[in-house]
Amino acid sequence: MKTTHAVLDSPVGPLTAVVTDGGLSGLYMHEQRHRPQEATFGTPATDPEPFRTIGEQLDAYFAGDLTEFDVPLNLRGTPFQNLVWTALQEIPYGETTTYGALAVEIGRPSASRAVGLANGRNPVSVIVPCHRVVGSTGDLTGYGGGLERKRFLLDFERKTKGAAAALF
Repeated sequence: MKTTHAVLDSPVGPLTAVVTDGGLSGLYMHEQRHRPQEATFGTPATDPEPFRTIGEQLDAYFAGDLTEFDVPLNLRGTPFQNLVWTALQEIPYGETTTYGALAVEIGRPSASRAVGLANGRNPVSVIVPCHRVVGSTGDLTGYGGGLERKRFLLDFERKTKGAAAALF
């Protein structure tokens, strides 16, 4: 198993991208809750690929030109976590859902707390859009990168989506 990492700049601060066996296995914000220790990130990248692709897609996202990522992922979690992380990728750009609705979506209607825990352990922030999950009342609830970043990402997507809709 080969793991490398690189730090990419973004409007939400530096993002540490971790690639394991050719797939993105982590994208961590600075001072993110549940951020693994640096030693698990492997060696610093010497080959710009696939970090170039990840960086290009993040740049396009933050420019408002990309609404779906297609970088190869290598997510490592429990079967339940992987189920939740896959469902997160189905939440449309610029929209939100609740933990309860996500639990229903994955066929586990009584598991909203477990969905919240899995959401909080998402290792690939932004690209696997855990920021699009809110509380049952629509309130912003926990986010590993901090509520300020969650608010920024949600506001950014809503504004970008609204601007694109206004063009048509």
